[in-house]
Amino acid sequence: MKRYAAEEIRNVAIVAHGGAGKTSLAEAMLYVAGAIDRQGRVDDGTTVTDFDSEEIRRKVSIQCAIAILEWRGMKVNLVDVPGYADFAGEAAGALRAVDGAIFVASAQASGIDVGFQVAWEYAEAEKIARCVFVNKMDKEHSDFFRIVDSLRSRYGKAIAAAEIPIGVGEQFHGVVDLVHRKAYVFVAGEKVDHPDGVPAELEETVEKYRELLIESAVENDDELLEKYLAGETLSAEEIERGLHEGMVAGAVVPVTCGAALKDMGVRFLLDLICDEFPSPAERPLVPAAQGSPANARKPECNESLPLIAQVFKTVADPYVGKLSYFRVYSGALRSDSSVFNPRTGREERVGQVYVLRGKQQIAVQEIAAGDIGAVPRFNDVLTGDTLCDAKKPVELVRIDHPEPVYAVAITAKTKVDEDKLGPALRRLQDENPAFEVRRDAQTGETLMVAAGETHIEVLVERLKRFGAQVEMALPSVPYLETVTGTAKAEGRHKKQTGGRGQYGDCWIEIEPLERGAGFQFIDAVVGGAIPRQFIPAVEKGIRDAMARGTVSGNPVVDIRVKLYDGKYHDVDSSEAAFKIAGSLAFHNAVALAHPAILEPIVSVDVRVPEEYLGDCIGDLNSRRGHVLGMERIEGRGSVDAMQLVHATVPQRELLRYAIDLRSLTHGRGSFTTLLSHYQEAPALIAQAVIAEAKDRGFTTHHEA
Repeated sequence: MKRYAAEEIRNVAIVAHGGAGKTSLAEAMLYVAGAIDRQGRVDDGTTVTDFDSEEIRRKVSIQCAIAILEWRGMKVNLVDVPGYADFAGEAAGALRAVDGAIFVASAQASGIDVGFQVAWEYAEAEKIARCVFVNKMDKEHSDFFRIVDSLRSRYGKAIAAAEIPIGVGEQFHGVVDLVHRKAYVFVAGEKVDHPDGVPAELEETVEKYRELLIESAVENDDELLEKYLAGETLSAEEIERGLHEGMVAGAVVPVTCGAALKDMGVRFLLDLICDEFPSPAERPLVPAAQGSPANARKPECNESLPLIAQVFKTVADPYVGKLSYFRVYSGALRSDSSVFNPRTGREERVGQVYVLRGKQQIAVQEIAAGDIGAVPRFNDVLTGDTLCDAKKPVELVRIDHPEPVYAVAITAKTKVDEDKLGPALRRLQDENPAFEVRRDAQTGETLMVAAGETHIEVLVERLKRFGAQVEMALPSVPYLETVTGTAKAEGRHKKQTGGRGQYGDCWIEIEPLERGAGFQFIDAVVGGAIPRQFIPAVEKGIRDAMARGTVSGNPVVDIRVKLYDGKYHDVDSSEAAFKIAGSLAFHNAVALAHPAILEPIVSVDVRVPEEYLGDCIGDLNSRRGHVLGMERIEGRGSVDAMQLVHATVPQRELLRYAIDLRSLTHGRGSFTTLLSHYQEAPALIAQAVIAEAKDRGFTTHHEA
């Protein structure tokens, strides 16, 4: 492949809500540019960027994929980004690596979908250039102007139509280029001059939207603005200059249209990318992270300087191993070299480097400043890591991936699966920063925590590829037990088997402590009723009984136990006998002291759009939650303001909250949780917990 300078490169993500046709658009762009000789289809599982077996089966994108093409002497790195909320972490990484994004909207939609809005927030945060492609203009009920008006109402006058469709639905057959005021028709995908020029019935519409386009274009150029306000006519070249400067600044978002499956409007979009999207040399680069070496230099898009690159995605494959996708910001990353990882403080050996077209790996000698590539089999490099020159270390700001919020408990199906499960989970964690594996110390469960139900399903399928099959269930809630009253009880263990017997007898008194106080043991034995050497055994028996639980199999906490009397036998008493006696005494006393179930209460911060605030609060109340307060969060740039709701909710009520909140807010809501405290569970909940424990086989009978 030809070597391109940074000024000749365009790094562009294609983002949308699921079903808008972004993968079809990427396929059309590759076909029109001659990068592929046959245009695949999502339904057939033949597209370049949806090559994973799960993507083909589900007919949706689940991971970002890179596909290079060449157009008008420039190299375009297309990054196809999943549109569903469960895979928002993919969008976070992709939008860090690119300089611009094409937002795809379906012309059939009634407004702007949630996947579009979420990706827009990431793009705003990364300050990248944007345009909108209104797809499916050839379909019934398509309406270009409805989408434009919806975008302008949400994101303001930065939204500007760059072309006007000619015809709607099946009659869609061309566009009017508003910059040059020229009409084109599509013939076998090619755009050719309209024989009659701008259709007469569109003259008024063209003038209206062309004026709006010019207004947006001149906003960021004082010279053009002054000329426009003076009533002078701007040339097409001046409008293009204003568009380019506005897009680089993120202040202008041109809107185009077409039909990807029929290659309509694709060439106009490719021209727009080459003419108006910023090159890597024009975009402010990612800053260094706090704590980076004091003498760290800022990234500069110059291949002659020392290397600065960042890994924005990691793919773990059971056959080809780990593949790290990276963007070079400065210098060049070369095959058969070494790079330094500031996170680990170690150097990594670089093998062959590649550029990618879907799953096709094209070997190259180096990836220079401004470009995107991939390298296999790094030892200890994770998504978000910086790769640099060991003599000039610098660490870039890490990618802000969404926190995983939906958990399931997993168990290996067989012993063979169990042996393979640990390594497989570690490989998936390397691949996906929006996924965590946790071990619950109390319940003993292994938890997979991800973005949502679909994300979990995909991860479980990926585990199968690594030879590990698992069973899934909702996590167990880590309940506790305590007592609410005071009681005295005896624990007596006597056993005679023909030889030396076993004998231990103790009396204890128990009472509740304040929440969080833990456990107190008081030795109040007098007169040698129990020999001193056996008293620690009584305490050990009590502690063992507390760990196992008495009514639900959950640990007992916040309790004081006083050992005040007992009996022993000169021959048959032993530490083991008194340990069992202590356990029996504890079980007997708890039964008389009104045992209770304590349930965990978590602090929840829920971030929702203002229009869903009432529904969110009502839902929290229905979950036995207590709303503590709210605060308004101003949006970034054109992003809507949100409300942050602070509440406390029993953990039991939040096991599926990630799914329910997404449904309630159409995917716009998010939340974080933190354990707050434990409190006594209501009677109905306590009864349910005890019944669930019995279903699992828990018994209160003590076995010596």
